[in-house]
Amino acid sequence: MSWTGFKKTLNRAGTTVLQKTGQIERTVDREFADEESKYRAYEKECQALQKDSKNYNDAMRAMTAAQARLAETIETFYGASDRTSDGAMASHAFKSAVEDLDGGIQRELDTPYRTTIMEPLGKMNAYFPVVNEHITKRNKKLLDYDAARSKLRKIIEKPSEDPTKLPKAQQEHDDAKEVFELLNDQLIAELPQLLDLRVPYFDPSFEAMIRMQCKFAEEGYEKMSAVQRYFADSVRDDYAAGQLDAQVEGVLQEMRELSICGAN
Repeated sequence: MSWTGFKKTLNRAGTTVLQKTGQIERTVDREFADEESKYRAYEKECQALQKDSKNYNDAMRAMTAAQARLAETIETFYGASDRTSDGAMASHAFKSAVEDLDGGIQRELDTPYRTTIMEPLGKMNAYFPVVNEHITKRNKKLLDYDAARSKLRKIIEKPSEDPTKLPKAQQEHDDAKEVFELLNDQLIAELPQLLDLRVPYFDPSFEAMIRMQCKFAEEGYEKMSAVQRYFADSVRDDYAAGQLDAQVEGVLQEMRELSICGAN
């Protein structure tokens, strides 16, 4: 940082302290404060959306990978018991189905998800540091303006014997005011525009997410329906009637009665 920059930083820090103690009047711009508040909420929401979207994609990968491992274990159980049974054939079909789903996530969904959702979110979030830099600059120029206004008022209230001080203070005040108002007006005008663009910007991403979820659900339903043909038609009716739960409980009871389970 140059000496001039360091001096400005020091002067602004002093102005901030004097404002906190009430010695320098602080400019309050309600219009800007309102727009900044809405912008900060939008910034926070976009950052959360980017994080949650990544978590969702990671969870989808983890879910299909875990399902594939689960299917592999189930096939091992049934295959070790009787490879020719309906259950063994169903478990093999289940394993093939979930492997296809897991591969489909990697092959058909990962790239479109990154292109239509993660990349647009990343681009939007990349704008925020630039906007924040302008807000920070505006706030610094506001401190300069408040300091210059305070200095001018003091000279007017208590005229100096030096005739050059008043014109100089007036010029400093006018210059600081012009720079501040230029930045302030720009932000007040453009922050609402940025927020208004969020819906048309995210519309394609929202639609793409719905379409990809539909595609995954439809493919999952199709593949799992193919596995169901290995089960008797009565299984679905038994499940609806709560009889499958009773069957599971019956087998658990038989397991409890085994001496090696230590239930007796």
